[in-house]
Amino acid sequence: MIELSRTDEVFVLTMADGENRWNTSFVRAFDEALNQVEASEGPTALVTRSADGKFFSNGLDLDWLAADGEHRGGDRSVFGDEFMRLMGRLITFPVPTVAAINGHAFGAGLMVALCHDYRIMREDRGFACANEMQLGLKIPTPELALFRHKLPAHTFFETVQLARRWTGPTALAAGLVQETADVDGLVDAAVARAVAFAPLAANRSLFGGQKERLFGENAVLDGPHGAAHMLRNAPDYH
Repeated sequence: MIELSRTDEVFVLTMADGENRWNTSFVRAFDEALNQVEASEGPTALVTRSADGKFFSNGLDLDWLAADGEHRGGDRSVFGDEFMRLMGRLITFPVPTVAAINGHAFGAGLMVALCHDYRIMREDRGFACANEMQLGLKIPTPELALFRHKLPAHTFFETVQLARRWTGPTALAAGLVQETADVDGLVDAAVARAVAFAPLAANRSLFGGQKERLFGENAVLDGPHGAAHMLRNAPDYH
């Protein structure tokens, strides 16, 4: 379901469950892999990739949600809370994270990609899309906040309201990803970025702590006062 390997300072987390649809079992396996990465010391970075040749992640496991009785996907009643907590952990993870988006990233799959610090998308195939509006589903407020913080304003609106499907080139132009690469070089490009970023994790408290200031409780991005007020009253802020 989830495979984790390490070469020098770079961990590679491989989602290896077909279309990598999200259910409770998948959330817990992903979370356990993060535990292993976080337990490491010194310069470190994480690359997340998919073993599937077509999908990075195809969103929620709808078959699991609709199934009667027990299912390998686990307890349905806890999924929402556990998935959102995992996303909150990933966006503030104390080591640099790079998503290698090899194919389609829909719904929850796009959320996972956006929770990474850096995103590289396959340039010739695959869509990134928040498809809830097309499916008649309400986007949860925390998900909207994630998209708003990670995307330029026009890209945010087209993504959540118009359910736009972004290709690699259009996603790059819109600021949804930072790079594109051909499929054969995608993981290598992600690993190269991870190697460059790994020294930033030498001070985990600093690296993760600043992410908390950006995205956590009372985040500077959501402060009630503007930058001018804060600059004039700098001693009030730490």
